[in-house]
Amino acid sequence: MDLRSLRYFVETVRLNSFTQAAESLHVTQSTISKMVRQLEDEVGAQLLLREGRRLTLTDTGQVVYARGVEMLATMRKLTVEVRDTQTVERGQLTVGIPPMINLLFTPVLKAFRERHPNITLSLQEDAGQAIERQVAHGDLEIGLTVLPADPALDLRSAPIASYPVWALAAQGTFQKNRTTLKLKALANTPLVLLKDDFAMTRALRAAFADAGFEPRIAAQSSQWDWLVAMASAGMGVALLPEPFIHRLAIGHLDAVKLVDPELPWQPAHVWRGRYLSHAARAWLALCDELLGPSAPAVRESRSPRSGR
Repeated sequence: MDLRSLRYFVETVRLNSFTQAAESLHVTQSTISKMVRQLEDEVGAQLLLREGRRLTLTDTGQVVYARGVEMLATMRKLTVEVRDTQTVERGQLTVGIPPMINLLFTPVLKAFRERHPNITLSLQEDAGQAIERQVAHGDLEIGLTVLPADPALDLRSAPIASYPVWALAAQGTFQKNRTTLKLKALANTPLVLLKDDFAMTRALRAAFADAGFEPRIAAQSSQWDWLVAMASAGMGVALLPEPFIHRLAIGHLDAVKLVDPELPWQPAHVWRGRYLSHAARAWLALCDELLGPSAPAVRESRSPRSGR
């Protein structure tokens, strides 16, 4: 059914006049008459009875008018909603985020809800590798992981920031006033590390191999705060990204930055394809503003290997 002829018909009935409908719609009266006849041809029945200047709806006309009012209202609502999504006034967005990264995004989450109160934002927590797969399969529009991401998934990525890795140990473990520690110095030191499915641990193992030694691993966990507790208890040296160091009360711990080489910990957004919803782009723009460059147009890259 042609929406324009339906609109002309509804306006004619509403005003009970071909002439007034023509004036309201800024067309000629003959155009209105033509469109109403076209609608009647489509329906296969007469819709209006013309008795002088009076217009009366037939039974079919009453049905078409009632449903036509509903359809035109729905179209107006659709137009408004589409415009709202394009101006980031409304929408829905689910962001996949690993538990270890979520602490970084508390200010972003707060600011996003304040700036875009009509966008329904949900956070879905899972391991980085699982989030990458969900994004690749289309279950999530956008997610967070730690680079490098899985090259087989052919995801696009935008690094948020790059942080150095620090070594934490019980007080007195490192030389007093030391601020940095070379990787090779850990050759014979018990270590407490994140589990092997974390990107940072895989990067550390590769760095240990390049440095020519096999690490002495005392324990592994998926919980960074437990690693800190084990380091504080003297079980070994914990290796963690800088953002977590700044969130700790480390008066009872030695904290030194790992160098030579300095291993970057890089949280990043991942998505597939070139299209991102306006809500997703608003999220990326806010991350750029609060955490560092991350929008697709700023630091977009193809993702290498899998991370968590």
